[in-house]
Amino acid sequence: MPRQPTLSLVIPAKDEQDNIAALLTEAFTVMRDYPEFEIVLVDDGSNDRTLETARRTAAVLNGNLNAVRHTHSIGQSGALATGIRRARGQWIATMDGDGQNDPADIPALLQKASSVNQQDFCIAGYRRNRKDTPWKRFQSRLANHIRNAFLNDGVPDTGCGLKLFPRATFLKLPWFDHAHRFIPALVKGLGGDIAVVEVNHRPRTAGVSKYNAWNRAWAGIVDMIGVLWLLHRTRVPRIASVAENADEQPITDHA
Repeated sequence: MPRQPTLSLVIPAKDEQDNIAALLTEAFTVMRDYPEFEIVLVDDGSNDRTLETARRTAAVLNGNLNAVRHTHSIGQSGALATGIRRARGQWIATMDGDGQNDPADIPALLQKASSVNQQDFCIAGYRRNRKDTPWKRFQSRLANHIRNAFLNDGVPDTGCGLKLFPRATFLKLPWFDHAHRFIPALVKGLGGDIAVVEVNHRPRTAGVSKYNAWNRAWAGIVDMIGVLWLLHRTRVPRIASVAENADEQPITDHA
């Protein structure tokens, strides 16, 4: 049997001291038998004790925590990028730090990934039964409908923090603020596979959301135009053959 890829769970968090201990406890419990599992926590410039709480929790649980703190907040996409670049795992799972994503869904993402044959892929979570306000659910449905109409990424819920992909795939992607919402489209642009897994969603029990209707809508419109341009300009090479020695010239497919 091939060796199972190592896994890093990357969690961006800002001012989540009241949620992070329970979330880490759940994650370490769910993944206790997974080889070399680590959690990479990125404290995105919190004004509370998010980082200290996380470190204390990991120490009590004897969990493998790789923690870093930004001096000031740069947003969720920047925090994810920091965490993924620091991660040691071959595969990356991502999750929001507010406790609304359920770590118990990680094994389902891993199971789906094990059936993917492509080198590049993204397994995206789908929160069918969201535990948010009606207004927030309406905004999300509208944004996802518009995004999918333009980008055709095949994902009904790119705002879900639960995703799984190879670290090597992420490092091939262009990166910008709010890029985390476009990971499936960008991976598809590489020629990678996209799969969707229905996941649990839980109500926020502490803290406040970092997003509102204005920053979601404006950023989404601007970024979607940028992603459309990137996808239009992306060219994925397909290798027909490789030279066996220095005297041969490789033949490539320019289609």
